[in-house]
Amino acid sequence: MTAHHAPGETRPGGRTARTRQAVLAAVFEELDDGGFAGLTMERVAQRSGIHVATLYRRWRSAEGLVCDLLTDLSGSVPLPDTGTLPGDLRTLARSISAFYGEARMRRLIQAVVSAAATDPHAATAIRSFFEDRLPLAGRMVERAMVRGELPPDTDPTQVMSALGAPFYYRILIARRPVDDHLAESTATAVWAAARAGAYTRHEDGPAADPAAGP
Repeated sequence: MTAHHAPGETRPGGRTARTRQAVLAAVFEELDDGGFAGLTMERVAQRSGIHVATLYRRWRSAEGLVCDLLTDLSGSVPLPDTGTLPGDLRTLARSISAFYGEARMRRLIQAVVSAAATDPHAATAIRSFFEDRLPLAGRMVERAMVRGELPPDTDPTQVMSALGAPFYYRILIARRPVDDHLAESTATAVWAAARAGAYTRHEDGPAADPAAGP
């Protein structure tokens, strides 16, 4: 995955990195215990042992903490470069399936999305995460256009949104676990649709929804 610096990270090692990991571990535990509604800077400070002033200075708010946590966890979903878009889509879909195969990861995204429906701070956190993640994943589509696999006016954001959408439907709406069959069928469908021009840019069309991305 292409390196991308989160709000609480100023260098890859040393005390700053250790502080960030301690804080993010505490955020994950707090979300497990009380969901987004119960997440406060003070509780994270108490659980992590990091002074609350440090949290406010580096993350500014609870939604900043959640966005950084999501970014950190997404690092375990590497962006592939297999040499073909079908291979990239299949590999990424399998990685997403493995990521959300863990019940704790499903509970995290369910908690934040549920909170986002009524809490503008939670909505900001999850929107920021997807707005950062989608362009990174879209590089796979850009490479595919250079190789001539897709129409040159294909919209990378639409392709990545289509790849992520079935997983989030399964997790957030159907409330069922994801599996390898979902990964395979999604990758196959998105590749066929993209090659057929289903995700080309339209100046008058609606913008893709970032919340549907991987």
